Amino acid sequence: MPDTQLEHAQTLIKLGQPEQDDWALSRHAEALPEQRPVIVPLALWLEAATDAGLAPWLPSDTELTPELAERLAPAPLIAIDFPAFTDGRGYSLARLLRERYGYTAEVRAIGDVLVDQLYYMSRCGFDALALREDQHLDDALRALGAFSVSYQPAVDSQEALFERRLKEQKGNA
Repeated sequence: MPDTQLEHAQTLIKLGQPEQDDWALSRHAEALPEQRPVIVPLALWLEAATDAGLAPWLPSDTELTPELAERLAPAPLIAIDFPAFTDGRGYSLARLLRERYGYTAEVRAIGDVLVDQLYYMSRCGFDALALREDQHLDDALRALGAFSVSYQPAVDSQEALFERRLKEQKGNA
């Protein structure tokens, strides 16, 4: 496959900061590209999972079974595709990877990733966000810090707000 068919993130935010993206993205399922490092469709990655220069991307309809999670465990990163901003299944995949299967490496959102989704993506376990081309970095960084307090527990904070407040009260008593 010609490497000219590879995509590169225009804007990547990792751990809340802009970062140069070293990984290319291939959406072609027929053959592995020569370039490394590259994110490839899950089926191709499963065939060549021992290649450290490859990482898988999961379509939003992936059934994340314990067997698949075990195979994904050594991946240097896992990208989850959002085919449309209205498709929220990727949030569940990220949360399952982090909470149920204990995946600790990078989980990256790719595809139709919009600024107004970033805060919620980060709460579900995404630590890298590849913005859609028409999204602006300054807006994205502002959106990540839009809320100073969250009520519900999530991947980024295991305690609900009332639990945190109870601890504070006990500590001040």
